Amino acid sequence: MKITSLKLQNFRNHEETVVEWAPHMNVIIGQNGAGKTNLIDAIHYLCMSRSFVSSSDRYVVSQDATFFMIKGHFEGNIRSNFDVGCSYSWGEGKKIFVNESPLDRLSDLIGMVPVVVLSPSDKKLTSEGPKERRSFIDSFISQISPAYLQDLLDFRKVRKQRNKLLQDFRGSREVLTAYLEPWDKQLVDYGARIAAKRTEVLNQFQKYLSKEYEAISGMRHEPDLKYETFCEPSEDVEVVRERYRAELEKELDHEIERELTLVGPHRDEIVFYLDDFELRKFGSQGQHRLFALALKLAQLLYFSDELDDLPIFLLDDVFGDLDAQRTEVLLNALIEHAGQTFVTAANPIPFDDYVTFDGEQNRKYKVEQGNVAIAKP
Repeated sequence: MKITSLKLQNFRNHEETVVEWAPHMNVIIGQNGAGKTNLIDAIHYLCMSRSFVSSSDRYVVSQDATFFMIKGHFEGNIRSNFDVGCSYSWGEGKKIFVNESPLDRLSDLIGMVPVVVLSPSDKKLTSEGPKERRSFIDSFISQISPAYLQDLLDFRKVRKQRNKLLQDFRGSREVLTAYLEPWDKQLVDYGARIAAKRTEVLNQFQKYLSKEYEAISGMRHEPDLKYETFCEPSEDVEVVRERYRAELEKELDHEIERELTLVGPHRDEIVFYLDDFELRKFGSQGQHRLFALALKLAQLLYFSDELDDLPIFLLDDVFGDLDAQRTEVLLNALIEHAGQTFVTAANPIPFDDYVTFDGEQNRKYKVEQGNVAIAKP
């Protein structure tokens, strides 16, 4: 999948910006605050309907403006040519358009343009709490499985309603159990499919992670991951469903006491290891950085193998923390990736030693105060 053009209006410091992109490597150079990250964040909006930088669409609107608009033209194998637009205004919220037609749901965009993002914030994946890793695996699987994304959305709705019942009900345990039964059935159905799918993908993902960590680190440490859910992980949905139902029954008294759903994939954890030690607790800063980098490179390789359209790879200011050896390894990985890549960098990186910018496949851009120009080779 490739994006050939991008148009921005009132998007952070880009009041009116139009860019034509190269099909392979796009290197975006500029000082901090010039607007480099905004360009690839806009691409992320068109792939995932949200920013990878900001927690709120409101903060993306340019100063003194009340709306932003993003438009991009894409080319792929499944869909040969199509346009995606994203608009946000303070009064109407966010809307997504495909070929000028509005999507009924923002979630319908997910997976249409597969994307992998590598940024400094990825250190949260290995150093912070379980929510970061659940978000990673959910975003990961949702791009390759619309059914999984729908199960996630349905599970969240059911859990919200079940929690409300636990919080508001005042009566006997027997009556509450009867009221919970239809919610429990839906919770088990959706939750079992989510947990089984996570198990399946993580089992496959392990080999990609091992390969990429060895390549980027140059070390023989063995990376590993352990999926911790409400039962022994299994790829068999029926097995997970039975175990889930049993755990719900066992924990009902605790849930009544806490007025909260305590069992399900919303409480899952993915534990990362290097050899025999848990990375989050005992890893050095360098090991965290390399592990997070290996995770995203492994995701890129997984998507490339599994999807009909190659993913777009977005790298935001990631070379600053890498030494010369890791910089070379990462640059070679970008060259080998047959799909489209976008790299932002504030400091000089020896791209010209690895990539030729005098043809049509690769292009370098200079960004200054929201203005974008093609840099001459």
